[in-house]
Amino acid sequence: MPLSTGQKLLKIRKGEITAAENIKGFLNVIRKNNTAINAILHINDTAVKEAEAVDKKIKSGEAGKLAGLAIAVKSNISVIGLPISCASKTLENYYGTFDADVIAKIKAEDGVIIGMANMDEFACGSSGESSAFGRTDNPAAPGRIPGGTSSGSAAAIAAGFCDLALGSDTGGSIRNPASHCGVVGIKPSYGRVSRYGLVDMTMSFDQIGPLSNDAYGAALAMQVISGKSENDAATSANKVPNYLRLLKKGLKGLKIGIVSEFEEMCSDKRIYRLMEGVTHKFAAATKSGVKQIKLPYVDLAIQAYYPIVYVEFFSGTRKFDGRKYGKKIEESCGEEVLRRILGGREISRAEYHGTYYRKALKAKKLISEGFERAFKEVDIIISPTTPMLPHKLGTKITDPRAMYAYDAYTTPANLAGICAGVVPAGRIDGIPVGLQIMAPAFKEELLLQAMAEIEKRSN
Repeated sequence: MPLSTGQKLLKIRKGEITAAENIKGFLNVIRKNNTAINAILHINDTAVKEAEAVDKKIKSGEAGKLAGLAIAVKSNISVIGLPISCASKTLENYYGTFDADVIAKIKAEDGVIIGMANMDEFACGSSGESSAFGRTDNPAAPGRIPGGTSSGSAAAIAAGFCDLALGSDTGGSIRNPASHCGVVGIKPSYGRVSRYGLVDMTMSFDQIGPLSNDAYGAALAMQVISGKSENDAATSANKVPNYLRLLKKGLKGLKIGIVSEFEEMCSDKRIYRLMEGVTHKFAAATKSGVKQIKLPYVDLAIQAYYPIVYVEFFSGTRKFDGRKYGKKIEESCGEEVLRRILGGREISRAEYHGTYYRKALKAKKLISEGFERAFKEVDIIISPTTPMLPHKLGTKITDPRAMYAYDAYTTPANLAGICAGVVPAGRIDGIPVGLQIMAPAFKEELLLQAMAEIEKRSN
């Protein structure tokens, strides 16, 4: 059984494993297995040298919180000297000229970037199949999609290619693949983590977040990357709690909400039943209560989410005109990216009638207000992560709405700006299924504590 994140970190700090040995071990696994999985697009050639420098700091007692752990980074987050392709031919030869805020913080705490992870092209997709450099396979369910858009980041954790990974979440892009790959993933509250250095898809929703094998690893990463940034005006000045210390405190007497509207949205009822069973087991163990609650308008989440995404994505891609950054996007991108560009253009043209975008913003507000009311009744909300199991790679899905349905349970958290995380709940037909926990904005400590309690009882 692999070491937990905490155990690995302790062994490195004690010198039982050097940081360089840790990195070399992962590099060997990547070189052996990545061809089949295609989770990593580019290996950091200086990773071992960087790890050797960390070993010197460990010996002198100066190493940071991440002390030689290996981190894979989604290919839309800027790392100086590494390719920031967004898994697209548009930016195929673009290399980072600066470190994103999250990367600078990771390096300051002696984490080692091991490589750049595959993803759906420009974060457009829900399956991990739209990358210009080949689809990613699911290490936990070979032959099935890993989920998207942070497909490579989740698959890298599941395949044992790294200790931690970074993804970005617009409407479920961390949580969806975390569920399908049987790993832990966090979408922070909007404003908790700086987006500076992220090639975001939708500025109103995107958040960078961690993926890990366990809740401890997610908490550790959150401790490092969270906080106010001068580079991102949307980041909150709210104090970042000590997640690792709070993770050790047990939870008792929670009020847990289950959303009545979510059951009918679940196309595979086995997933909903699994979620219910784990929730009641968790409630019994922590002397907590479970309450059926209503979230009015949550069934409009997908309809509200995508018009906003299309418009903001169209606006954001105008800089990819072939002059300063790579190639002209319309002439070099894939089908899903082009669909969103053209859709965003048409919605923008129609907007003088207030036809789509402003109506979507009104629905977004209604959904957000629904969560505010719900969190006056309950402490956390538990739901499935996706309404169906991951489909087989190569399955022809001609209706984009069928693919968008994967995000039915995850988009509401982005619309509301709250935090949400996924923890493995079990398996159906041998395929991992993750349970989603949602907590009020800037209550990541409560979210992580609940995730750790469920994880404790599912192992």
